[in-house]
Formats: sequence, structure tokens, C-alpha cells
Amino acid sequence: MRNAYIKATGSFVPSRIVPNSYFNELLGEDVDTWLVENLMIKERRWCNENETTSTLCYNAAIDILKNSNLDADDIDLIIVATDTPEYISPSTASVLQYQLGAKKAGTFDVNTACAGFVTALDIASKFIIADERYNNVLVIGAYAMSKYLNMKDKKTVTLFADGAAGVILSSTSDLTRGFVTSELYTEGQYHDWMGIYAGGTFKPFSKEVLENGDHYLKFAKKFPKEINPTTWTKIIKNITKRVDLIPEQIDQFFFTQLNINSINETLDNLNVSRERAHTIMEYFGYTGSACIPMALDDANKKGKLKSGDVILFMGSGGGLAFASAIFNW
Repeated sequence: MRNAYIKATGSFVPSRIVPNSYFNELLGEDVDTWLVENLMIKERRWCNENETTSTLCYNAAIDILKNSNLDADDIDLIIVATDTPEYISPSTASVLQYQLGAKKAGTFDVNTACAGFVTALDIASKFIIADERYNNVLVIGAYAMSKYLNMKDKKTVTLFADGAAGVILSSTSDLTRGFVTSELYTEGQYHDWMGIYAGGTFKPFSKEVLENGDHYLKFAKKFPKEINPTTWTKIIKNITKRVDLIPEQIDQFFFTQLNINSINETLDNLNVSRERAHTIMEYFGYTGSACIPMALDDANKKGKLKSGDVILFMGSGGGLAFASAIFNW
């Protein structure tokens, strides 16, 4: 019998800090007040000119490997979760494998938008549990959405940011550690409400696409305000019940880091203290598929996680895709 446990965490963010005041000047109005009061965002990091998604992944991977005491040669599989890939094809994971010199590692990308890291964590866990050839899997969530922002669009330009973070999942015969359960769920009727809708086969790049700004991230329609807290609450109740837990027994929650009010509302629905959700959006903005592992790494480095803690990941993103998983730390 085998299980997958989180051996190490790590992260990387660009050095370029973009404070809310930048957007006050850019847009000619006070957006700082709304961002702080409603989302808790004060600043974020954007890629420097020479940085790409693979740059973020590589530096995060170096941090993860250092914290795991493993070498690149020890990695059996690399999964990169991103919807801002290095290329449309080939995978960003293949670029990272080459950069790291992880010569024996297989690779693939996962795109479930901002639910990507938790989806990849679920996949990686099951690779390890099912196949003894996989003992160390590098899972990274990466986001370079600043490359896809329309600088005149207040709805997107003030929210989205860049970063990468992840984990080494390793095999163990101790079934009290690591992966417990998971759930993937999608509300596909929202697939055309938010996204980057040019560059694929639906709308290949053209002069017209570039002139119209169709290659930028867009909120095409306004999502129901209750969609995240309602769905998060339902999924969390489902997966805790499945393994004979109640939400109050979860020691730490790691949510998609976009809206502090949605996080608080969910915890209130579950009768759980708001202090059990570690957040990082105050200084890093919204980093999509990177935000949950960034929050995990931040909590880990600050000593907020102890052996035996039960932790729950709850991610959501365009599609609308939802992914949740429970681990014993």
C-alpha cells in the first residue's frame, strides 16, 4: 500500500512590485480604496520584461528542490498547472524539465484555469498511489497573467498578478500521512464568461484579433456573487463527510486567493473560525493557479503547519472549474 505526501513546498515571485497607487494614476481614479476594502489587495508582483512562465516555474522549482533535499535527477514526473503557458505547444513542463536537467522525468501541463494546482495535485497523488515507478512528483502552479492584461480594463488590470509555487509529492507506506480524498467539479455553462478567447482554434491570432484586443483576458459576463461561497461550501461538506470528518476538524484551509469576502462567507457557512484560512492576496494580488501553493508555502515557512494537521485545498477558476483535496500534513 502506498500514499502520496507533501514532502516540501516552495515558491517564487518576480521582483517588480506594483502597488495600488499605480492604478490610481493609470486609470485616473481611486481604485485603491475598493481593492483594499473588498479584496484586501494592496500590491502585486508582475513579471519583468525578460521573465516568462517558465522563468517563474524554474525559480519556484529550485526553491522546492532545495527544501526537499532532492536533486533534479530524483524527479520522476513534472506537472505544471497553468493557463498562461510558455507556448500553446509544447508544454511548459517540458521546458522546465530541460531547464532543471530532470532527465528521467516525464512531463505534462494541466489547464483547469485557477483550479489547476489542486487538479494537478489530485492527478499526481494518484500517479504515486497507483504506480510504484512514481516516487517523487514535482507539481507547480504558475501564472504570468500580466502578459494578457489590457491596461485600460479596470475589471482585470487591477486584480491579476504573477508568480509560481508548488510541492514535491513523494511516496510513503505510512497511510496516515498525505492524500486523503479529493473532488473535481465543473459548471461548464460558464465557460465563456471569463477567459482569454483568442489564440486557439476558436479564434486564431490575426491582425483583427490584435486590433480588437481579443487576445487579452476578459470578463465577458458578471458572475453571480454567491457562486464561489455556495459551491465551495457544498464541495467541502461533501469531501469531509466522505472521510468521516466535519469542517471544524480541518486545521488549515487554502482557498483561491481572489476575494476575502468569499473566503470568509464560506468559513462562516461551515461554522469554522476565519483564522483557519491563510491568505496572501494582500501583497501578491491574484495569482490564479499559483495562489494556493503560494499560500501553502507561505504558511509552511511561517511555521503555521504542524505534523498531523488536516489541510484542505479549495480552488476555482474559469470554466467554471472547481477542485478540492484533503491532505494529512
